[in-house]
Amino acid sequence: MNATLTFLKQNFRWLLPGVLLTFLSCFGQTFFISLFAGHIRTEFNLTHGEWGGIYSIGTTASAIVMVWAGVMTDHFRVRALGAVVLALLAAACVWMAETHSAWALPFLIFALRFTGQGMLTHIAVVAMARWFVATRGRALAIASLGFSIGEAFLPIIVVSIMTAENWHQLWWISATIALAGIPTLWFLLAKERTPQSMANATEALGMSGRHWTRHEALRHSLFWFMVPALLGPSAFNTAFFFQQVHFAEIKGWDHSQLVALFPVFTFTGIGAMLLSGWALDKIGTARLLPWSQLPMVVSFSLFAITDSLAGTLIALVFQGITSGASTTLVAAFWAEFYGTRHIGAIKSAATAVMVLGSAIGPAITGGLIDMGIGLLPQFLGVSGYFLLTTALMLVGISAQRGNLPAR
Repeated sequence: MNATLTFLKQNFRWLLPGVLLTFLSCFGQTFFISLFAGHIRTEFNLTHGEWGGIYSIGTTASAIVMVWAGVMTDHFRVRALGAVVLALLAAACVWMAETHSAWALPFLIFALRFTGQGMLTHIAVVAMARWFVATRGRALAIASLGFSIGEAFLPIIVVSIMTAENWHQLWWISATIALAGIPTLWFLLAKERTPQSMANATEALGMSGRHWTRHEALRHSLFWFMVPALLGPSAFNTAFFFQQVHFAEIKGWDHSQLVALFPVFTFTGIGAMLLSGWALDKIGTARLLPWSQLPMVVSFSLFAITDSLAGTLIALVFQGITSGASTTLVAAFWAEFYGTRHIGAIKSAATAVMVLGSAIGPAITGGLIDMGIGLLPQFLGVSGYFLLTTALMLVGISAQRGNLPAR
């Protein structure tokens, strides 16, 4: 405990910007945007499939752009790049508040997803992975608390005050909060650890005792063994929260009853995130990551078969375990296996895969619903998918563990 308090005290000014950026990323995350799904579909007369398709188009475009834009974290200070992205996120929120044209929705989703889910999260994670080496797991876990805080409280706040008349105004409030983050970020990072100086001072080598470039990583077999695991949680957690209104309707619950359970998911995720951060600092990601998606098998099976709020609560606990643990384990994986010198470029490719997953999930579920295939049978198929990703990670990571530098 004393060591943790000392760590927090010594690194407060660099950890808090990570928390700030991940919190503000919430305005571009699916769980937040989906809170407005019912009003958006009603106002623009969209089916589940049409809304899912629009969301998929915008999110896929953001994934493509992330491949190139994410590299900027290797070259620009966090406070400069973060400020620009926050300004763009605020502009996207204003656009969402004022739009009345269905044609604008794909562009709006792109802007929100690219700036929020894509870049702000990427900037925070890359900064923590680069700035911290021996305590990387704890730093990543603490920085990710911002997202967890938003995930726990924003749905309850928004649902409790949102009406058909005021949902546009809530996006104006979001824009104001995003803008307020800019001077806060500049203040906290007045003495910033720069990418160049920290890369030279605290470099951590990857497999075979060297730093891998993005081109080399993309040609390496382990990257492709990881791709299904990167896609899975992003696709199907996104799909669950994207379809939360429809899921509540299927179960015969009021939406507010379902939303009231979300803090349990979030706090479970926080616990798993902090515990996994401590564990990976002790024993590394290679021993932990392959097993991290097994709780999703239980979670989506329960979503499919339970008709009670209590059963769904248990499902959210298991979902939170994987969500929280993956936050730190996957982020640390790239630095541990591929080194830190080109971490921004490599992580941008991985982030693009995860963003692509978040585009695929709503498109698949929405399209299948329109075809007459219910959401609950789909969730049973999702459980089988996570058994597959677990097997692939076990094979891929086990084959490369011997190539890691000694801890």
